[in-house]
Amino acid sequence: MGRPRTNDDTVKERLVATATELFATRPRESLTVRALASAAGTATAAVYTLFGSKDALIAEVRARAVAGLFGELSAVPATDDPLADIHALSAAYRRWAVGNPHLYTVLFGGVQTFDPSGPVGAGDPIRPLLEAIDRGIADGVLDGDTTAIALSVWVTLHGLATLEMAGALAPAVADATFASALPAALRGWRPSVSG
Repeated sequence: MGRPRTNDDTVKERLVATATELFATRPRESLTVRALASAAGTATAAVYTLFGSKDALIAEVRARAVAGLFGELSAVPATDDPLADIHALSAAYRRWAVGNPHLYTVLFGGVQTFDPSGPVGAGDPIRPLLEAIDRGIADGVLDGDTTAIALSVWVTLHGLATLEMAGALAPAVADATFASALPAALRGWRPSVSG
């Protein structure tokens, strides 16, 4: 009879959860494999056996953050109204951020640089938003560059989500701010009517 496997999926999940929290609350450079393993209640060998390296564990944490946000945004159904879709996608983004503060912080807080103007891949978390903006431009309800519009929306959402997660905005204030800030961010991208 062989030895029982100690570095199994349970340990892997515990390491990912621990790393997510630690990377969201501490500088990446300050976290050693030993500190990660100790916080997860396992040995350093588990990190190497299950992930190969600290960087691979970081990549797994970030991949889960990307997949979580992408899954939330992808679940928003597209309609015939791209502006309503942008609002629905923005609400989903905010909901995911506030509901997953550690993953959100890992994704956008410096563990790895996020470049919203970079190439959009199949799992890019903002692809659904970019597609809605593209439809808005094609339908003539938005006028401008897709990336620039997306950055305007993202800056608004990121600022709001960050303040909300920090407890700087009461829920009612956050709701009211969201209801007014998103239309304001899009207003500058609406086609001008000349007459």
